[in-house]
Amino acid sequence: MTTVNLQVGGMSCEMCVGHVTRALLGVEGVTSAKVDLASGSAVVLANLETVKIDQLIEAVTEEGYDAKVVA
Repeated sequence: MTTVNLQVGGMSCEMCVGHVTRALLGVEGVTSAKVDLASGSAVVLANLETVKIDQLIEAVTEEGYDAKVVA
């Protein structure tokens, strides 16, 4: 498993956090997703042999939020 750190833009409430969390957990191969409203970040634990980082970003953007990988 690999930890992927994402910066998530556009979240304004806890409901947004729930949308982003569910979107990330909906990607096959993701085992956990912790989304933080205050920092606008998400920490995702995923098997990168089956999940591409672009899939994580796409899952978030499909919910209406911005996402990019943070080094």
